[in-house]
Amino acid sequence: MQETRQNKVARLLQKELSLIFQSQTRMMHGVMVSVTRAKVSPDLSVCTAYLSVFPSEKAEEILENVNANQKTIRYELGTRIRNQVRIIPELRFFVDDSLDYIDHIDELLKK
Repeated sequence: MQETRQNKVARLLQKELSLIFQSQTRMMHGVMVSVTRAKVSPDLSVCTAYLSVFPSEKAEEILENVNANQKTIRYELGTRIRNQVRIIPELRFFVDDSLDYIDHIDELLKK
């Protein structure tokens, strides 16, 4: 069970990461990346972020690009939240495919 401090830091990281991705994906027309969930380890040193990519066909390509630029994303995150947390957490990114799963279930129910 996550504690209050973990939840606050997770919400802060989710908000700031979504703003970073929003500014970065403006240059890529037709692609939208949002952070659906962020989880923080109990010692606040590791953040696991789940990304939702639209269109979902480009999800793997975007995830590879994000993982390749992980250090720059962490640096930009650090410049934004350096006064609020002591340690800038290590970032781990995963694709959140829950919307695709919901669409698949809807199609199966319609049949």
